[in-house]
Amino acid sequence: MLTENEVQRSFRNLFNRKEVPPDTYDKAEALLEELRAESPLRHRLSVELEDIRKLHTAKA
Repeated sequence: MLTENEVQRSFRNLFNRKEVPPDTYDKAEALLEELRAESPLRHRLSVELEDIRKLHTAKA
């Protein structure tokens, strides 16, 4: 199991480039599953992931 810091760092690294390959979203969701369900970080990153999806869908 990863720590919250490791999850946050890995999550940020997934989205640090302009182009986001389709499997990136699956990797991000897998990282979120490493966190406890009640974790505030899990909630925040889940919201960010949805926002990122919307942004990339709108650009396509």
